[in-house]
Amino acid sequence: MTPAEAFARLATDLVETDPDLVAGYAHDEATLTGTGAPAAVLLPRTTDDVARMLNIAHTHCIPVVTRGAGSGLSGAATAPPGSVVLSTHRMAAIREIDPVERLAVVEPGVVTADLGAAARAVGLFYPPDPGSIAFCTVGGNVATNAGGMCCVKYGVTGDFVLGLEVVLADGTVTRTGRRTAKGVAGYDLTALLVGSEGTLGVITEVTLRLLPAPSPARTLVATFPSLRAAGSAVGALAAEGVPLSMLEILDRTTLGAIDAATGMGIAHGIAAMVLAQCDDIAATDTIARVGRLCEQHGADEVAVSDDDAEADALLEARRQALPSLERLGDWILDDVCVPRSQVVALIDRVEEVAAAEGLVIGVFGHAGDGNMHPTIVYDRHDDASAAAARRAFDAITRAALDLGGTITGEHGIGRLKRDWLTEELDPGALAMSRAVKAALDPLGILNPGCVLA
Repeated sequence: MTPAEAFARLATDLVETDPDLVAGYAHDEATLTGTGAPAAVLLPRTTDDVARMLNIAHTHCIPVVTRGAGSGLSGAATAPPGSVVLSTHRMAAIREIDPVERLAVVEPGVVTADLGAAARAVGLFYPPDPGSIAFCTVGGNVATNAGGMCCVKYGVTGDFVLGLEVVLADGTVTRTGRRTAKGVAGYDLTALLVGSEGTLGVITEVTLRLLPAPSPARTLVATFPSLRAAGSAVGALAAEGVPLSMLEILDRTTLGAIDAATGMGIAHGIAAMVLAQCDDIAATDTIARVGRLCEQHGADEVAVSDDDAEADALLEARRQALPSLERLGDWILDDVCVPRSQVVALIDRVEEVAAAEGLVIGVFGHAGDGNMHPTIVYDRHDDASAAAARRAFDAITRAALDLGGTITGEHGIGRLKRDWLTEELDPGALAMSRAVKAALDPLGILNPGCVLA
């Protein structure tokens, strides 16, 4: 039985089989993971819809790839041949915001920026802020345990997930977690599902912790004559434990791409830029301390913004890093995280790789927590360039492990780094991971080929 035949019992507005429309759901933004070839797209509006869909898929052993906004960068939403894509974009209601309990209850298709705006409207704050915040969705953020620029202070998405409603592989609907400030009953199934990339169940509702709105932020920008000097300043800030809510770094290649794309007037000749922000009550003194440390480590110029519009423009420049580098050619974005003391060493390794392979590699990322995004620019139509890019990607990923880091800080494993997972996890951890997968998805229909080989 074909997928179209299996799902024929559903209402016609819940299943899309037109090849041209299906193609638009076949993959995410990752490169090196193929373009995908699903047979149909499922378009649920409710949890009951999802439960019926997964029950049918389980009965007929049809692979299901869950997709949010398609903004992922690890290939988790690249659908293999014969599979169906289950898109959660129609499930986009903010069901509740409770200012007393400081929590939100949302459907997975809610855009992350919209949740942030809804929280601000009642004087609260939802910190996770992926670079794609304007269009990525909460469900996708939970599925990959997404991060963002505020991670250095506030942590990743999983740090704010209190509870989940999830549909299991056979269509069973269950709930995990809690709504209370504390709760330790049983195994932490919520944490297990966060970051599982659609391989253990389909998330249909998320209960999220909110925070009180922070103090007005102060923002600093420092420019450096070398990427290594900027990295040294970042290392000093980490070593002294300066309490920042954001600490970002961008190299010359990235800055040039941003300037060309946006016309922001970023001065030429800058080798690296550091953006720092503090949003606590001592922000003025903290940012002044950051400025002094940057100057001690060779900053050419340090400027502090106390104007919200100017600060927002600086942060928007950082958000334009990847879109701007995309304009330079084909690209592969790596996502690695190293101990903060090893950021300079990682930057050095990336520069060595770029020189050895003769490639342009733009370096930017969340320097405050060691999560960097070296972005390799190449020509996919040139076999030699494509091979060099693949080697560079592997060399950078290897460097992260060599430096005591991890192969992904916030984008997830997906299909892009599936083989690398066996390099990071020991046999015991891999065995436990496979046992969990087998217990929750015995037929292996949930996003097969993602995360675990």
